[in-house]
Amino acid sequence: MDPLEEVLALVRATSHLSTAVAAGGRWAIRFDPPAGVKFNAVRHGSCLLRVDGVPEPVGLAEGDCFLLTRPLGFTLASDPDTPPEPAGPIFMAAVDGVARAGAGHDVFVIGGAFSFSERARALLLDLLPPVIHVPAATPEAATVRWAIGEIETELRSAPLGGTLVAEHLALVMLIRTLRLHLAQGRGAGWLAGLAEPVLAPALRAMHAHPAHPWTVAELARVAAVSRSTLAARFKEVVGQGPLEYLTRWRIELAADRIRRSDDTLSSIARAVGYGSESALSVAFKRITGLSPRTYRSLPAPA
Repeated sequence: MDPLEEVLALVRATSHLSTAVAAGGRWAIRFDPPAGVKFNAVRHGSCLLRVDGVPEPVGLAEGDCFLLTRPLGFTLASDPDTPPEPAGPIFMAAVDGVARAGAGHDVFVIGGAFSFSERARALLLDLLPPVIHVPAATPEAATVRWAIGEIETELRSAPLGGTLVAEHLALVMLIRTLRLHLAQGRGAGWLAGLAEPVLAPALRAMHAHPAHPWTVAELARVAAVSRSTLAARFKEVVGQGPLEYLTRWRIELAADRIRRSDDTLSSIARAVGYGSESALSVAFKRITGLSPRTYRSLPAPA
């Protein structure tokens, strides 16, 4: 797997379909901060998206999609001047999975949310902007719209294997959205590094062999640059040095195995590149604030 595939495998995205919205005339709906990562697609019509803390509103045209990566309140509206109504009562009155606002059916919006594992924010979400807008004209938007429609079918009709299909479709949506984000040159951290010709070979090497005792010199040879160039570009683009990144990635791998397996801490330490359980424990506590044993004893988040 490449680094993006590996990170997505660790964060384990699952999707949850929400009630659709049909609206017309002048209308505005105020939503509380979502528990997960919110996604929506405008099937028909157009509307305005305003997100708390984001200065500029986003105009959503027919076929547009957006991803809200932070737990921020937001408003969908026909225009900037209509006072918003709280979403709760509107959605409580939904009929056949559709909530209605305003007068008429000029706009139809469907969507839902992604849930992730507990380490997703540090691994991925903090590297993304609060809102990712996917315009209808992009190939990615067509895939996202198709995936949302398929998720809707799978979760509403509940066929055999429907939940698993929906989870895979959610991953398709997320990958397409991230690809667009990277193609626009807006990545941060290791995501930006994947689009950087100097850094991508080194990142791929560390992900392919995390237990290898990498040195900056060896990684520089993989990237075909000098040690100073590699170290400087890593710091500039990823925000940390290559060996610090390697340490954090090893800890993410260890955290996943601690949470999801019964392997001994000494075997996990060897698998991710540490010579002993104590060496792993020191690094693990420095990165996560918890010892491996404490981390394993905590209940997994719902």
